[in-house]
Amino acid sequence: MTTDALPTPQPTAVLLLDVVGLTPRALQDMPRLRRLASTGWQAPLETVLPAVTCSVQSTMLTGRPVAEHGAVGNGWYFRDLGEVFLWRQHNALVEGEKVWDALRRAHPGARVANVCWWYAMGMDVDSIVTPRPIYHADGRKSPDCYTRPAALHDRLTERLGAFPLFQYWGPTASIASSRWIIEATRILLPEHDLTLSYVPHLDYDLQRFGPESPQARAAAAELDVALTPLLDDAERLGVSVVVVSEYGITAVDQPVDVNRVLRRADLLEVHTQAGMEYLDPWASEAFAVADHQVAHVYVRDLERLDEVRALLEATPGVDQVLDRAGQAAYRLDHERSGDLVLVATPRAWFTYYYWLDDDRAPDFARGVEIHRKPGYDPAELFFDPADRSAKARAGLSLVRKKLGLRYAMSVVPLDPRWVRGSHGRLPEDPTDGPVILTSDAGLRRDTVAAADVHDLVLEAAGAAVAASRSQ
Repeated sequence: MTTDALPTPQPTAVLLLDVVGLTPRALQDMPRLRRLASTGWQAPLETVLPAVTCSVQSTMLTGRPVAEHGAVGNGWYFRDLGEVFLWRQHNALVEGEKVWDALRRAHPGARVANVCWWYAMGMDVDSIVTPRPIYHADGRKSPDCYTRPAALHDRLTERLGAFPLFQYWGPTASIASSRWIIEATRILLPEHDLTLSYVPHLDYDLQRFGPESPQARAAAAELDVALTPLLDDAERLGVSVVVVSEYGITAVDQPVDVNRVLRRADLLEVHTQAGMEYLDPWASEAFAVADHQVAHVYVRDLERLDEVRALLEATPGVDQVLDRAGQAAYRLDHERSGDLVLVATPRAWFTYYYWLDDDRAPDFARGVEIHRKPGYDPAELFFDPADRSAKARAGLSLVRKKLGLRYAMSVVPLDPRWVRGSHGRLPEDPTDGPVILTSDAGLRRDTVAAADVHDLVLEAAGAAVAASRSQ
């Protein structure tokens, strides 16, 4: 006698919503999110070092520390290529099984969507939406997005318009990009068992003006209004909502030009073309990949490691200099990590600048060029305040773009003093630290580590966590 296998029950649908920069301070101006927490629960989220997007998201989705999944920052020095790359997009860069693999093992056939979480390219999910410009042969860049399946592109853009790339990052970054992402999430939510959505709006004015500024409070209130229809949809559809934050943005007023320190010590080298200086990483004895309040320092000759460490320990604004043993204490000791990792003091952050004369800066330094700069540049959020013609020239560039002509948006300041907020350190005050909220009171914890988000999502979906990990 034979019996048919019992059907696998459907998972509870889950929305994993990344409201980047969300903190208890921001929540004071976000009544809709507070209502979600009041019916479910809220707790501090223990983030990772470095507390930056790619590292934290990868920890949440794999349930593994940075030392195991390898996303040591928003970028790093690719030793095998001799190049610094930030904001690469392929999911194969993140080592280890992802949460949707575990979900599908418990619930075969579970459908998964990703709306703008990082490392989306090549992600083994059913639906993908991620920013992806059109790079024209003549050098122009047009806003667009990549989708999978391909037909999803036209379905979304016909309803929502083109993805607002220039409102997603840069001097014109605004709520428009988050609204587009939220509406795309609303379209996909009913069709999937697990929906990931990344909403960036709090990143902008909190870095521009600081977390305690009137602009930061207004941004939080504006985003709460934009999120309300999505949260209402989830409530109506019976979707379990897990809201996470990657980091809290704290006030800063001390930029640290770590690469200039290395250059003045004759450790960093450049090469020159057309009067512009470019970092020469494979010729340098030491250089830093700056990433907010953390920097990976790569040292060519490890016999000089102590020399470099002593120089950087004496640099104002540097709080910690972590060698491999120090990195291991934070579970950051991956082969991609720098030979030394710097952590800034609470009100400091690291610039990527390596030139000593602004007249020798590369042309990309004055533009929004996240893939060409060998480090993160928050000054890209500003039209140069010292240049009265910056906005007018930006407008002229947009006219040239619409006419199909080549253009250069050279409006970003080379003076870092305008930046008022940063992140990357582990938080000192929970008021400005990341949080987690859920709509399901039965999932309550006192605190949640970033790595535990993986299992929390599975529990919200009704998957057996003990059986979810590969043996």
